[in-house]
Amino acid sequence: MIDHDIRLGVNIDHVATLRQARGGQDPDPVWAAALAELGGADGITIHLREDRRHIQDRDLRILRETVRVPLNLELAVEPAVVAIALAARPDQLTFVPERRAEVTTEGGLNLLADDPRIADAVARCRDAGLKVSMFIDPDPRQVDAAHALAAAAVELHTGRYADAPDEPARAVELAHLRDAGARAVAAGLALHAGHGLNYRNVSAVARIDRMVELNIGHSIVARAVMTGLEAAVRDMKTCMAQAIGRGD
Repeated sequence: MIDHDIRLGVNIDHVATLRQARGGQDPDPVWAAALAELGGADGITIHLREDRRHIQDRDLRILRETVRVPLNLELAVEPAVVAIALAARPDQLTFVPERRAEVTTEGGLNLLADDPRIADAVARCRDAGLKVSMFIDPDPRQVDAAHALAAAAVELHTGRYADAPDEPARAVELAHLRDAGARAVAAGLALHAGHGLNYRNVSAVARIDRMVELNIGHSIVARAVMTGLEAAVRDMKTCMAQAIGRGD
């Protein structure tokens, strides 16, 4: 049994995507956040993209006022978006890569790139007293770079694990996640993970030593279409609790 609980951050971006598909007001991600909380979400995650393809500034403003669990804002290192984040002051900022052509985030932020915006964005937010997490691939070099930036946490990109075609390939990717996680913990970074996690594959990631937070969106919202959001969140919480020996 693992001696600590793992937080579930529910990403509600896909609710906003459905709303934006018709350009109307429904479904409202603010309502979705409230239902996720009722279902047991430990946090709410949103991504304010530069192109505003789903979450809008209005959503961030209202969610900051209404969400009672920690609000995690994903964002690129673009100065204009960073300025919005500094004004909103969410409980956590997670810096992610952002490409206009992608459907969803395709990989971790490359902290080894010669991009002065990264260090500047992290420093601005850290100096403002905000908790900063870096969304990175499970690569020891990226973990070391996040530590050098004085981030508080890393969120390991679990996409390659989730998309692995068979069990041997999945085992290899899981080993990468474990190794990167151990390096992060040794460096004093809080360990988070997310991307592509669902009700079938979440258990092994939840069992990674010292994992404290999983951010999951698409699979929960997809199940919610059939079962309702409260039930979908409860089901994911059950999967995570059972993985670490806390379930019935």
